[in-house]
Amino acid sequence: MSLSKRTLLATAAVATLAALVGCGKKEEAAPVAEAASAAASAPAAKPEPLKIAFAYVGPVGDGGWTFAHDNGRKALEKEFGDKIVTSFVEKVPEAADAERVFRDMIGQGNKLIFGTTFGYMEPMLKVAADTPDVKFEHATGYKTAPNMRTYDSRTYEGAYMAGVIAGSMTKTNTLGVVGSIPIPEVIRNINSFTLGAQSVNPKIKTKVVWVNEWFNPPKETEAATSLINGGADVLMQNTDSAAVLKTAEDKGKRAVGWDSDMSAYGPKAHLGSAVINWGPYYIKATRDALEGQWSTGKAWWGVKEGAIDFVSVAEDVPAEAKAKLEQVKAGLKDGSFVIWKGPIVDNAGKEVLAKDAVADDEFLGGIKFYVKGVDGRVPGDGK
Repeated sequence: MSLSKRTLLATAAVATLAALVGCGKKEEAAPVAEAASAAASAPAAKPEPLKIAFAYVGPVGDGGWTFAHDNGRKALEKEFGDKIVTSFVEKVPEAADAERVFRDMIGQGNKLIFGTTFGYMEPMLKVAADTPDVKFEHATGYKTAPNMRTYDSRTYEGAYMAGVIAGSMTKTNTLGVVGSIPIPEVIRNINSFTLGAQSVNPKIKTKVVWVNEWFNPPKETEAATSLINGGADVLMQNTDSAAVLKTAEDKGKRAVGWDSDMSAYGPKAHLGSAVINWGPYYIKATRDALEGQWSTGKAWWGVKEGAIDFVSVAEDVPAEAKAKLEQVKAGLKDGSFVIWKGPIVDNAGKEVLAKDAVADDEFLGGIKFYVKGVDGRVPGDGK
């Protein structure tokens, strides 16, 4: 029973009581008074929990990207308890089948849906247009709708910090990156990794091998092996499994973890992990929905918001490198340090950012070039 109905009932009961008392029928008024009191003090009906669904591109046990998102989902459950009910579907392809998954989630009563990879953008837009009463959150995309907003983490900040450590530890001055798909997000991370390494070691060169998938451990292993054979002795990846770190462990080289703390996958090889904490954003988005404050827009969170960190630094990393890492982390947190500040040139010698110029988010979101020091060409650059 709603509060307004209870109030009306109580008011009516009181009026009846007054009438009965006026007629001298006190013995009949007592039960009515008790009913009025009970109606007024009855607890409000408990609202139905908000149903929230997550679509994952990989398995929750990938140790990287999807594992990090699922940790964020668990943080939601811890924060809101029985106010929400969460569910997930793993290994949803970045294809038309994603649309079927989203519609199935809606059919199950979910009112807030998180799509956690770039390739879900178009299917999610299509479904969002058909279901205006459902709120959609799309990770790493750039298209929005009245009931669909985007969110991302500044993974390039983690890549830069990884570069600081990698540049301090390499013996060959050659780093290797296993790239997933050549979109601006991944190219930006490769470049930032290189810039971080060059900040402590100007001799750094970076080699890249693309696998054109987010999660394919055999391909990632093959790519990592190729980089090591090409002279790279410290590796990073922008793929979703721990295969690159495992390969470095097997080959006696070093590597950094990506998206999640991967130290357990290659203890001897592991130099540290660039991690994403999705929890703070997922908590904010859910609170917005619960409180009726949700609105469309774009969010891009980093070290400042507690979304990016570099953790579990290896014991043998020199003290000066650890100090540099902490200095960068503190600067990113308080805004006193900017990664993408000119002069920056591409690997063909063209200036892409003038001296003292600071890249804005539009610039960062459209990066399609390699910085100086990265070998080769960006796939599909037409050169």
